[in-house]
Formats: sequence, C-alpha cells, structure tokens
Amino acid sequence: MGVDSMKLLHAWLILIVLVTPAMADGQPPSEDEAIRKTALDYIEGWYTGDAERMARALHPDLAKRIVGLEGENVLHHMTAAQLIEGTGKGGGSRTPVERRRSDVRILDVYEGNASVRVDAADFVDYLHLARIDGRWLIINVLWALRPE
Repeated sequence: MGVDSMKLLHAWLILIVLVTPAMADGQPPSEDEAIRKTALDYIEGWYTGDAERMARALHPDLAKRIVGLEGENVLHHMTAAQLIEGTGKGGGSRTPVERRRSDVRILDVYEGNASVRVDAADFVDYLHLARIDGRWLIINVLWALRPE
C-alpha cells in the first residue's frame, strides 16, 4: 500500500470515528432504553405529579394491585384512570426530594414482553410491560409498601 493510499485510509478512519456518534444519536433507542424510559415516566411522573407523563407510560387497561394494606389479606385494585388522576392531584410530589428513589431494574425481556422492578421511596413495584404499536406500555403493576 502506497503513501497516498495510507493517507486516504487514515482520512476515512478519522471520518468514520467522527461521524459514527452523530449517526448513533439519530437511531431509535434500544429496547432496554425504551423500557427504562417507560418505567421512569411512571415513577418520575408520580414524584412530580405529572399526569401526562404517567399516562404516557400506561396502557389504558392497566391493573395495579397490592395484596393487603395495613396487614389485611385483601387484594386492592387501581385502574390507569385512577392512577393518572391521583398523579395529577400531586401523586408522590409530597415525597421529599432527598428521599425519592427511582431505581429501575429490567428483570427479563422476551419478544414484546418485559418484567421490571422499580424501587421507590415508599414502595417496590413489579411492572409488566408490552410493546404495542412500537411503544412499551405498562400493563400490570404488583406493588408492596416498604417498611418504615
């Protein structure tokens, strides 16, 4: 390979290194990033009282459930509409900023389904998400209160 060929190859390599990150920015997010974004819309929407952000994360037929409150052995159910309404009324915005947690852990992804754990200040949520029309939406939430 001659000197001119080496210079041309070197120039192409530099161009690829410089252009590749810019191209990556225009790419759709990875599945994990999209799942994480949906989970963060859910928990951060709750903390900020942002009903629109919460609604963006939820399937309209969401079922959010907890077994027992205050020691009772009863299944409590919340709909997407109730959760969005509660968020719009302030949701978790009364939680002091220094106590807020929004730890998202993707437990499993298979095809268009995902299981995610969200550790929040006062509770732990297990989310089931489904990819519908190219968007990840929360279908089910099973949650538990954290001990004080």
